[in-house]
Amino acid sequence: MEFPDLGSQCGVDSCRQLDFLPTECDSCHRLFCQEHWKCEDHQCGQAYIKDVRVPVCPLCNKPVPVNRGEDPNIKVNEHISQDCRSEKAVKKAYSAKCSFAGCKGKELVPVRCSECRKAFCLRHRFAADHNCQGHILSAKYVLLVLTVCDL
Repeated sequence: MEFPDLGSQCGVDSCRQLDFLPTECDSCHRLFCQEHWKCEDHQCGQAYIKDVRVPVCPLCNKPVPVNRGEDPNIKVNEHISQDCRSEKAVKKAYSAKCSFAGCKGKELVPVRCSECRKAFCLRHRFAADHNCQGHILSAKYVLLVLTVCDL
């Protein structure tokens, strides 16, 4: 061997080809052969540093600004949880509305009356607090009884 220090082996473990003109990756700064020099060819873990594309929120279709070196997935998740104005993002966990007439209370978990099977807020959860008429007048109960009787 006349030139033992010339060139280097490819940084991909499955390749390790001796290349006399290796190429250095701009992101991870490792040396690669001609087949693996692109970030996507060697699954570069630092590729997002060089990536200059602007991610778009999947809910509101607005661009999410990301600084160089930041993970775009984290920024999009932060946008969805804090700044996103789409209907899907605005619809928060408080979706269980109170069935009592005139009450605008909402709960994280629906509190159902054992008599009429309707959802209520904590203030109206007991039968005496929402003037419960029982399961006889409940529309769901009537449908259930009709369905069972038809079988």
